[in-house]
Amino acid sequence: MGILAWVILGGIAGWIASLVMHTDGNQGIFLNIVVGIIGAFIGGLVFNFFGGAGITGFNLYSLVVSVLGAVILLWLTKMVTSS
Repeated sequence: MGILAWVILGGIAGWIASLVMHTDGNQGIFLNIVVGIIGAFIGGLVFNFFGGAGITGFNLYSLVVSVLGAVILLWLTKMVTSS
């Protein structure tokens, strides 16, 4: 995928994940993009571990993988920072 597609997919995935994890008020657009891109990597690793495909392009499946990874990332961040 091109860099612009990663930024767009990351921004959308990060925003959705921040809504799910109730951290949207604490994050801006830049942090949503970063969380979404890192979440795409984490989601890809998780899906590959369980035998599924990771990020396959700019499509709905990749968005789901990215959101799942971003939710995992935000959950881990909450666990570390709340202690």
